[in-house]
Amino acid sequence: MISPNRLSDDFLDMMRSEKGCSENTVVSYGQDLEQFFSWCGNKQIEISKVSRQDLADFLHDISCRHKYAAKTIARKISTLREFFKFLFSEKEISDNPAVRLRSPKLGKPLPKFLTEEEVKLLAETAFSHQNHNMQRIGVMIELMYVSGLRVSELVGLPLTAVNFDREIVFVRGKGSKERIVPVSRKVLDALHQYIKCLRKDFVRSRGLSKWLFPSLRSLSGHLTRDAFFRDLKVLAAEAGISPARVSPHVLRHSFATSLLKHDADLRSVQKMLGHESIATTEIYTHILSEDLMNKVLQNHPLQRLKK
Repeated sequence: MISPNRLSDDFLDMMRSEKGCSENTVVSYGQDLEQFFSWCGNKQIEISKVSRQDLADFLHDISCRHKYAAKTIARKISTLREFFKFLFSEKEISDNPAVRLRSPKLGKPLPKFLTEEEVKLLAETAFSHQNHNMQRIGVMIELMYVSGLRVSELVGLPLTAVNFDREIVFVRGKGSKERIVPVSRKVLDALHQYIKCLRKDFVRSRGLSKWLFPSLRSLSGHLTRDAFFRDLKVLAAEAGISPARVSPHVLRHSFATSLLKHDADLRSVQKMLGHESIATTEIYTHILSEDLMNKVLQNHPLQRLKK
């Protein structure tokens, strides 16, 4: 009998090393497989003997019992497809039962974003703090807004990633793909001031850190995504902005939206964001279309006529 845990470990190692998946993605895959293995155990189904019908039954069960959103179901289907494709390629199974699995169709919600004034207010609220941690978050907000970095890219930046002379940041993104992002002199000056005056407060005594945003407590050695997320929510509340509207990803959306509103071309924005496909970037044009429509409706002469 094949050990599910061994197969899972081998699969997750492959996703890390060959596919270049982030640790967060690998953890999600692992959790999805753990749920599937538990279901198979309850049904007394061996992994090597899973059928197409078994997969259909599993997805039906979790859909009815847990009421997962279509996006979550789609991710679980993706996990199963990748897992059984791996087993088939490794000759652990003679037939791939997941080959015809189809993901549910997902609508594309428009990304949320903050106005330029709201981002500025967030940063100013952070800089007004006496707390050095919040002042650092202000620097990170400005860097994220001017560069469009993913939160994992931001917190994991090495100190050497910033080239002050060339006014650029070297970013290692998804799948270990590298890209170069230009950064404004104003934000670089803020970064330089942070490195000179504040960064040492986050480095262990007599120690060194390779990270631009080091941490005294995290196992990774740098500020975590969760800590950044939490501090953003605190700042939003202090700035009078609904915390529900603020997240690291919203800052990234705000960066893209701001660029397009200032007439940046779509291909340039795609490269800055590190999107594999321009179709991913095109969703921001829908925001602009909606914004343009609202402006037309508000300012059209007919709107000013008395009814």
